[in-house]
Amino acid sequence: MNRAIKYRIYPTEEQKVLFAKTFGCCRKIWNLMLADREAAYKQHKAVIKPTPAMYKDAYPYLREVDSLALANVQLNLQAAYRRFFTVKGAGRPVFKSRKKTQRSYTTNNQNGTVSLDIENGTIRLPKAGHVKAVLHRLPKEHWKLKSATISQERDGTYYCSVLFEYEQDVVPVEHPEQNAIGLDYKSDGKFADSDGNVCGSPKFFRKSQERLAKAQRKLRHKDKQSNNYRKAVLRIAKVHRKAANQRKDFLHKKSLEIANQRDLVCVESLNMRSLSNKGFHNGKATMDNGYGMFVDMLEYKLADRGKVLVRIDKWYPSSQLCSCCGTVHPEIKDLKIRKWTCPDCGAEHDRDHNAAINIRNEGIRQYLVG
Repeated sequence: MNRAIKYRIYPTEEQKVLFAKTFGCCRKIWNLMLADREAAYKQHKAVIKPTPAMYKDAYPYLREVDSLALANVQLNLQAAYRRFFTVKGAGRPVFKSRKKTQRSYTTNNQNGTVSLDIENGTIRLPKAGHVKAVLHRLPKEHWKLKSATISQERDGTYYCSVLFEYEQDVVPVEHPEQNAIGLDYKSDGKFADSDGNVCGSPKFFRKSQERLAKAQRKLRHKDKQSNNYRKAVLRIAKVHRKAANQRKDFLHKKSLEIANQRDLVCVESLNMRSLSNKGFHNGKATMDNGYGMFVDMLEYKLADRGKVLVRIDKWYPSSQLCSCCGTVHPEIKDLKIRKWTCPDCGAEHDRDHNAAINIRNEGIRQYLVG
């Protein structure tokens, strides 16, 4: 099993320069290899696999950074092409721009080139040496350090995500269907469960909009070539980063709570990006909920405990189905109907609670069958 721990790091000015060079060289190598692959295919219908070493003579500054970081870019490009040819809906690899590309690179541990110095509170990295870090959490003794990913956020902060490999015997829970719960996505409240509870969404982004609007208004009056403009951009990035950190902290706590209490969790396989389009007029609320991230967190936390997450098909009529008699009522498809009474059995339903019950029942059925 693999697990990563993300540490906040505080590089020196020299280390920041090295990180910036490595970010740029990784982007450069990606664009060079991608351009050569595309050109070779267009001209000769041939598939080539260029390597970073092919470009170091023409671009000597590529030798100044960690070679393993460039090698990982090559592997990432190959993986991107595999996804494009094998996964339906995957996009073709595109060129990376300096302004929009995430600033990060990954290096591998080879005979201790990446290590944690607990006594001095540093992380050793190739080329950079010992970088000051906040080691808030330590790996267990039998965990093997595999790689480290260094990244810089838009607000200027640096992080190092250290990946560990370990062996763990996970004992599956017996009869998890006896302690199951269904979760139905709720735009205003994240989700409603089959017990009748609503999670509730703190709406961190909406709460930060006043500060964000104030920072954006100040940015409008700054000269784009000035230092004040760059400072204003950082202030905006910090507002976004704080909202993202608050959301992630809330999702971790909520997913951990459910993973500890339940053995089988049933959810719908929703495409959150599609739900956030302009047609529904709730894109901001959907993105602020972070429901997709919540389900991913829930899945790996359940797996660590030998428990199960079941995803049912998104076209399953959970909202239209009466959870008491099983009759399907297509007229309930209208989202404006929040409470309704079944004309066949007379049961009164809350839309979200009824859907969560149906999701739980269908998830239990799928688990027992498959």
